[in-house]
Amino acid sequence: MAKASRAIASAQLLLNAGDVDGACNRAYYAMFDAAHAALLWAGVRVNPAETKTHRGLIAAFGEYLVKTARLTADLGKALNQVERIRLLADYTGEEVAADKARWAVAQAAAFVETVQKTLAPRNPTSGTAPPE
Repeated sequence: MAKASRAIASAQLLLNAGDVDGACNRAYYAMFDAAHAALLWAGVRVNPAETKTHRGLIAAFGEYLVKTARLTADLGKALNQVERIRLLADYTGEEVAADKARWAVAQAAAFVETVQKTLAPRNPTSGTAPPE
C-alpha cells in the first residue's frame, strides 16, 4: 500500500502540473498496487503468474473480491475504467481530457482509501494498520 499511496501523491502532483497522461498512469498504478494488496490481505490464494499481468490482476480482483462482495462492484468498474484511460494515455496519440484525468485520479484515491479501510489488517492493540 505504500507504493499505492506514493502513486496517488504523484498522480496529484502531475495533474496539478498539467501532465494529464502522467497523472492517468500513476492513478492506475496506485489502483494496481492497491488491488495486489487487497488480494493479499483477503487471503486469496492465486497463482502469482495470474496476477502478474494487468488483465489477470483485474480478473482476480473481480472474481475474489467483487463477486464475493468483499468490495463493491463500483470499485471493480473503476479499476477497469481507469485502466482503459491509462492505456489511452500511455499507448495512443490521443489526448486525454483534463476532466477525465481528474476523474481517474479521484477514482484512484477513493479506491486506495477503500481498500485500506476495508481490508487492511489491524493491529489489535492500537487499532491501526501495521507499518510496512
